[in-house]
Amino acid sequence: MLRLGSSGAAVAEVRARLAHLGLCNDLPAGLDIDQVVFDDDLDRAVRTFQQERGITVDGIVGPDTFRRLDEARWQLGDRVLSYVPGHMMVGDDVTQLQRRLTELGFNPGRPDGIFGPDTDTALREFQAGVGVSPDGTCGPETFRAFDRLIRTVVGGNAAELREHLHLSRLQTGVADKVIVIDPGSVVEPDMCHAIAVRVEGRLAALGTQVLLTRPARVVGEPPTEAERAEFANSVDADLTVSIHVDSSESSLPNGIATFYYGHPRGSLHSHAGRVLAEHVQGELTSRTDRLDCRIHPRTWDLLRLTRMPAVRVEVGYVSNPSDARRLSSEAFHDAIAEGIAAAVTDVCAPIVVR
Repeated sequence: MLRLGSSGAAVAEVRARLAHLGLCNDLPAGLDIDQVVFDDDLDRAVRTFQQERGITVDGIVGPDTFRRLDEARWQLGDRVLSYVPGHMMVGDDVTQLQRRLTELGFNPGRPDGIFGPDTDTALREFQAGVGVSPDGTCGPETFRAFDRLIRTVVGGNAAELREHLHLSRLQTGVADKVIVIDPGSVVEPDMCHAIAVRVEGRLAALGTQVLLTRPARVVGEPPTEAERAEFANSVDADLTVSIHVDSSESSLPNGIATFYYGHPRGSLHSHAGRVLAEHVQGELTSRTDRLDCRIHPRTWDLLRLTRMPAVRVEVGYVSNPSDARRLSSEAFHDAIAEGIAAAVTDVCAPIVVR
């Protein structure tokens, strides 16, 4: 965990990677890397990087931020890409590959920077179509094939069309759906679990199969976001809703916000996830008196790794006196649960043709 005031070789490595991205200055030549300090300039660069990547902006280089820095150093052509089950390749170069395949009409899945089975299948189909050995390995020969075609075929919107199709398939009623509710907060986890159980009860009464990602009491370390996303994928969930309570060093932040998968800067996002976020945010703010902090795109692992529309709901701040009073009320918990259940029902409601 590196932060303002840290020093050493790891800080030098972080600075070098951010300098490569143009977010801060390079280190002076000849400087002893053990003496490199995490200063204000590096703190600003880290926060800018976190903001651009859609992860928590705290100026701290922990495992998630360092992993994203590692992903950012790869550009398409820097290395040979292929599908490795159990140890999938991740990076900006994979995102670029997925976007190229999408523009050419192939389906690598969501452009999330993860070389999974969908990307492998799409790459093999592309290779077979252009006369390259369909071995699923993206190397020099495949790069040359892309370069020949990308000049004439650009701007495809197949990914957006697939997102719209996925959303339309959801709209057959809520009774036949599998919904994962994730009481994922490390702040007030019991409170989040209590709200999740209320959501489960309301949706189950409508015939929906509802699964929670964790029990009321967790023995040992709670499951990571990646593990909870894998759970949702393994049960082939139709939707995932993650419930969180927040806290801040300041008592000023307050209100309700909902997040869906997407990059804060750029058009890459989950259309179906955004629709779900809009419904959830609208229902929660209409049923409570909390501040509407709107919806926002983020790339947190739970949103990024799930294969279905997923949202993360921040229902308030325990560090804010007004929010804390509401959060301690069972009536507020009921209102939140009713809002989430209503939003899920609305998203899955059949389209009425007049």
